[in-house]
Amino acid sequence: MADLHGIRLGFAVCGSFCNVANALQAAQACVRGGAELLPIVSEHFASMKTRFGAPEAFLEPLTVLGGGRMIRTIQDAEPIGPKSLTDALTVCPCTGNLIAKLAAGITDNTVTMAVKSHLRGGKPVILCISTNDGLAASARNLGDLLNRRNYFFVPFRQDDPRRKPASLIADYAQLPETVAAAVKGIQLQPILLAPDM
Repeated sequence: MADLHGIRLGFAVCGSFCNVANALQAAQACVRGGAELLPIVSEHFASMKTRFGAPEAFLEPLTVLGGGRMIRTIQDAEPIGPKSLTDALTVCPCTGNLIAKLAAGITDNTVTMAVKSHLRGGKPVILCISTNDGLAASARNLGDLLNRRNYFFVPFRQDDPRRKPASLIADYAQLPETVAAAVKGIQLQPILLAPDM
């Protein structure tokens, strides 16, 4: 298990509701590894009830993992960089929509503000991608971020090449190791994994 002791990890959650359970397990693994978690949630995630459950089912355990803290507004996310609240920040899961916003420099919600504020200090952002169009409309944005400094990726794969050939998903179990490498400025390899068949 990756040693994350002493790492203050911003843990941002947005959309991709079908993967929130995986994200919660990844957050728990980071805490077990010693990370101090600062949960950050998008407005949509915090307010939308979906077929995957009510937001409270995920907000409550995230709040516990964060020791009672949670950032839910743009105003509360803005001081992350100026006050140096995080050593690393992950977006888990990270949707195609968020990838597009980060590539274009759009800051219009809590998670995008958290990333922008955190990046101000030149610190690592770790993306745990989950998007049905990663090899289609989102491909150019993904390529843009792969080429940018301070962005790191949890290794990912095609999750269903036959029925969803453009879909990509990160291996959530590798998040702690990816964070540990990213704080040293290293991208965990291999970044492209064999697809699920």
